[in-house]
Amino acid sequence: MPDNVDLSVSRILLVDDEPANLKLLRKMLSSQGYGDLVEIQDPRQVLPRYQQQRPDLILLDINMPHLDGFAVMEQLKALQDPLLPPILILTAQHQRDYLLKGLGSGARDFLGKPFDRTELLMRVKNLLEVHLAHRLLHDQKALLEEKVAERTAELNATRLQVIRRLGRAAEFRDNETGLHVVRMSQYAVILARSLGWNAAECELLLHASPMHDIGKIGIPDHILLKPGKLTEDEYRIMQEHARIGAELLEGDDSSLLQLAREIALTHHEKWDGSGYPAGLKGAAIPLSGRITALADVFDALTSPRPYKKAWSLQATLNFVREQSGRHFDPQLVAHFEQCLPEFLAVRQRYEEGEQ
Repeated sequence: MPDNVDLSVSRILLVDDEPANLKLLRKMLSSQGYGDLVEIQDPRQVLPRYQQQRPDLILLDINMPHLDGFAVMEQLKALQDPLLPPILILTAQHQRDYLLKGLGSGARDFLGKPFDRTELLMRVKNLLEVHLAHRLLHDQKALLEEKVAERTAELNATRLQVIRRLGRAAEFRDNETGLHVVRMSQYAVILARSLGWNAAECELLLHASPMHDIGKIGIPDHILLKPGKLTEDEYRIMQEHARIGAELLEGDDSSLLQLAREIALTHHEKWDGSGYPAGLKGAAIPLSGRITALADVFDALTSPRPYKKAWSLQATLNFVREQSGRHFDPQLVAHFEQCLPEFLAVRQRYEEGEQ
C-alpha cells in the first residue's frame, strides 16, 4: 500500500443503539483526524445507509433492538459486494460462542466493551489499511480486465476486417459486389433466427457466411470469368472451389473460422444428394450449409449481374418452391416463406441498380 495514503478520509459507519457509545466512538476517532463518521442508532437503517454511502469500515454493536449485529451482517453479506468493508464488532459479550459466531458471520475483528482507546484506534487503522489494499488490488484487477477486454475487442475487430476482405476477394474475381455478401449474410441470419438460433450463433453466422465462396480465388480466370456455358471439365474444376475454400479456412480453432469452413465446404450440397463436393443428402448436410445455400441462391437470382438481369420476385419464389426437397431443405423453404417480408426489407435496404 502507498505510504502517502491518508486514512483519515475513510468513511466509517458507527452502529450502536446507545447514543452514549456513539458519542464516545466519535470522540475517539475524531481525535485521530477521522472526519467522515456516519452514526446509526437503528440497525434497520444500516442497509439503506450502506447502499447510499459505501463505507470503508463498519463498527458494529451486537445486542440491539429490531435487528442484532448478526442479522445486520447477514443482510450485508446477502448483497454479495466484492468489496464489502471489514466489520469490527464492539460488544460487552465476551463468550467464546459470540466470538465464533461473529467471525463466522463476516466480522474481521472483535473488541470487547469497555474498549481501550489505543487498542480501538490501532484495530481501526489496521482494518482500514487492509481494506484499502484490497480495494487497490480490486481496482488494478478491474483495470487489467478492462484493458484485456479492449485488446480482445481490437483483435476481434481486426479478425473480422480480414475475414470480410477475404470474402470480398472472391467476389472481385467473380464480378460480384460487396452488397451481395451483405445481403446473403443478412438473409442467412433471418433464417437461422427463425429456426431458433440464439444471438451468439447468429452473430457467428453473420460473419462466417460471407466467406462461402472464398475458394473461387483458386479457380483459373478463363473458367471463373467465362461468359458462356462451362464444359463438363470446366464445371468439375469450378466445383473444386468448395474444397479449396475449406482448405483455406481449416487449421484454426476459432468458432468463427470453423463455421466458415463448414459453410464453404457444404453450401453447394443439395437436399436430394445431387450437390457437390461430397454429394451429401438431407440432414447429413450441416444446417449452416443448407441455410447459406438458400440465402445465396435467393440473392443471386434477385440481383442483376453483367451477364443477366435480376429475376422477378415471383419467378424467384416459384423456383425456390419448385426446389423444395430437391435443392433446398423443405423446412427451410417453409421458414423462408414466413420470413419473406424480412428478406424483402433487407433487399430494399441494400439495393443495387441495374447493371
